Amino acid sequence: MINNNIGEGIEKLGGVRELGKACEYAEACELGEVSVPDDAYLAGEAREGSDVREIKASIAARRADDFISESFNMTRSAAARLIKLGNVLVNGKGIKPSKAIEVGDSIKITLPPARLADIVPQDIPLDIVYEDNDLLVVNKPRGMVVHPSFGNESGTLVNALLGRRDCGDNGGLSTINGVVRPGIVHRIDKDTTGLLLVAKTDEAHVGLSRQIKAHSLTRGYKALVHGGISEPGVVNEPIGRSRTDRQKMCVTQVNSREAITHYNPIEKLGNYTLVECRLETGRTHQIRVHLSYISHPIVGDKTYGVRKEKWNLAGQLLHAYLLGFIHPITSEYMEFKADVPEDFAKVLKGLRG
Repeated sequence: MINNNIGEGIEKLGGVRELGKACEYAEACELGEVSVPDDAYLAGEAREGSDVREIKASIAARRADDFISESFNMTRSAAARLIKLGNVLVNGKGIKPSKAIEVGDSIKITLPPARLADIVPQDIPLDIVYEDNDLLVVNKPRGMVVHPSFGNESGTLVNALLGRRDCGDNGGLSTINGVVRPGIVHRIDKDTTGLLLVAKTDEAHVGLSRQIKAHSLTRGYKALVHGGISEPGVVNEPIGRSRTDRQKMCVTQVNSREAITHYNPIEKLGNYTLVECRLETGRTHQIRVHLSYISHPIVGDKTYGVRKEKWNLAGQLLHAYLLGFIHPITSEYMEFKADVPEDFAKVLKGLRG
């Protein structure tokens, strides 16, 4: 029997007969990864897999393509291309790339899905912590996006996985998540470092996804935060997309999902604390949002924390150091650890004197 989410996926994708696509939608629903408005698949310019986002301009800009480039993390040429395709509306109307943006303007942007032809295998070195015939564990570096998206089609983990030699068709990865996210079971942010699971077969992917849905994966993170934390604690607050800045998540009761983060202080370092975090749920930006909510933002997090730090950091000091799971084929419990990256370790060393 097809479950409700799969049936909804078929309906939303305009009667798509390819069950894999509907399953992809269903999995995204169940894992809390769908944040696209309901009309994303029905809008005139949108098509299957499009991502429709809306924001209110909080600052003015001399050119729309500059504003879109900065707001949605893409090149200016990619932003101009979107505008010329009619995929950007300002106050409900099509514009030219040179149009000025005023404070309060309503901007709606439709990001088309990456196409198979866009996803080019690339020879990018990866830190593979473990690999067998069914899955692999990779230690993702800072600055690497997990999978391609419009305006960000290269240099991703997926490009690197597809570029590995002697891996066969589809890079030797599972096909459940379609051509854009082959093998990707879960994600961490671009500037978050650490351990990620990748499925090499569909059977492994299904088994790992079930563990994520059941919250049975062991996922441990280390973060350096502002302020002193002396006792362990739990943040049990729902997370949803911000209504004032659609690029951000926040603690909210509106259109939100349950989010639970456990934190435990490891070491007090002057005005900072090194903490361990464990996740019961896996919402977008969850640890970053929850720690900021309790007034202990992560060092280097310019989105949810302090914009000017004493260190010149390329991103938040948040590292997925621990990953434990039951192997979906052998049923053996496996656990892996990864040391914090060099920039994180350097800051810790400086604070320890």
